[in-house]
Amino acid sequence: MVKIIVGIEGMACGMCEAHINEAVRNAFQVKKVTSSHTKKQTVILAEKDIPEQELKSVAAKAGYNVVSVNSEPYKKKGLFAAFRG
Repeated sequence: MVKIIVGIEGMACGMCEAHINEAVRNAFQVKKVTSSHTKKQTVILAEKDIPEQELKSVAAKAGYNVVSVNSEPYKKKGLFAAFRG
């Protein structure tokens, strides 16, 4: 699993968040996508990394501008995660 944090400019409200979330879900296979217009970012959880250029293209078609893309390995945090080795 990979966590992709995308800095996005142009979101102004909750509808903008829903719009970019839907665009990402329609373009890529993702486990979860959440956006925040106040943080100016979208966080994507996916099985494999998504190429930055493809993310920029999808965001541009939806009317938004990608300013940064950061990927990092993602480990699911569960109730008993602290007890695992």
